[in-house]
Formats: sequence, structure tokens, C-alpha cells
Amino acid sequence: MLTGLAWLGLEAKSLASARKFYEDTLEMTVRSERDGELAIEAGKSDLRIRRPTAVPRGGLHTHYALSIPADTYDDWWDRLEAEYDLEEAQFGSTRSLYLYDPDGNCVELGQSDVDGPGIDGIFEVVLEVESLERAESLYAELGFETVDRGDRRTRVRMDGPIALELWEPHLGIADARGGVHVDLGFETEDPKATGEAIADRVARLEFRGEGDAETAVARDFDGHHLTFAPSENS
Repeated sequence: MLTGLAWLGLEAKSLASARKFYEDTLEMTVRSERDGELAIEAGKSDLRIRRPTAVPRGGLHTHYALSIPADTYDDWWDRLEAEYDLEEAQFGSTRSLYLYDPDGNCVELGQSDVDGPGIDGIFEVVLEVESLERAESLYAELGFETVDRGDRRTRVRMDGPIALELWEPHLGIADARGGVHVDLGFETEDPKATGEAIADRVARLEFRGEGDAETAVARDFDGHHLTFAPSENS
């Protein structure tokens, strides 16, 4: 049903500070800046970092993961450890490092099968939810598949266009928290059908635009905003 992640929205108090972190520290490219929002290229997706002046605001204290070529991991660690209190985790044969951006988002750089150079995609987002059962049901309807459950039954991991971690409130690796009022944009071949499929599982749903430009915009019961836009090849 979903073909890709178009964007992840984050909230920032200062766009200048956010820009310095993502452009200078993480060497990411700012695609555009307008109306109090930065669009930062992350592979085929964007980080949309915005001032809290409208709804959706963008996520607070969101833990999310960026893909880096596996053979560049040590270089990233060596460059970042002088300025940041890094943490590391091992997942099978791959490693991830963790640091925080100026607005308290926990940013993971994980070894991935990507070409690069540099950061080349968003592969995971963590959402804080009140009820795992309710949230899991919603995202399963969107085509995500449950692949793991935490030992304490406070989290569920689901695979789809990206990995989604659904967390009841708790602290994870590097004291990360799940994001609140996170704004996610997904690509889909049929936005109207996608929206209609979850109409009874969300708090609000509206359709915008017409024809090939039509999008579906939903807010789930945990306050996360989900936009479904036409895929580029649909």
C-alpha cells in the first residue's frame, strides 16, 4: 500500500541551530528553506524541520535512524566523538551510534547497505503511543508487518517502507524517547484508497487536492500526523 517515506517532520526552536547541526555536523544538504521550514535531503526522503507556528508542528524528542554506508562507520565515530557523548549499539553484524541534535531528538547513524556518500536515507522512526494494540492495528492496515516485540511488552517493531518502532512511554538506548505529534509523509499509489482503508482507525481524516494531486491527511489517536501523497511513478 505504501511505497516509500517522503518526509519526517521535526520541530525546532531555532532553524539556524538546526541547520548548523544537520548541514555542518552531519554534512547533509539543505534542499530548501521557506516559511519557517528547512527541507533537508536524506536519501530519497526529506527531514522537514520547522518552527512550531502551525499544525502539524513536527515531532518532539523523536528518535529516528539515518543510513550510512557500513564502511564509513568508524570515520563518523572518530569525527563526532570529540564533540558529542556518543553511545553505541550492536545489532547482529551492524553497529549504530547515537547522538542528540540541538532540539533533543535522538539521532541514530546506522550501518546500512547504501551507496552514500554520507547519509543516504531514513530507515527507522520511533513513535510514542498510548496503546500498542491500537497503534499496531492501524499500521498493520497500512501494510506494516510486526517483526519483534520487546521483552517488557512496551514496544513493537514493524517493517514497511521504513521500520516503525511503537513505544509505550519508556527510555530506550541512549535514553531515547519515542516522538510525540510526529509528522510522517508517505508515498502511495492511491492516496484516496489508503485514507479510506484506515478511516475507522484514526481520529481525523481529510482529503486535499484533486486528481493526480489528491492527498489524504490523517491524525491518529496518539496525535501523530500521517500524510499519504501520490508516488512519483503512480
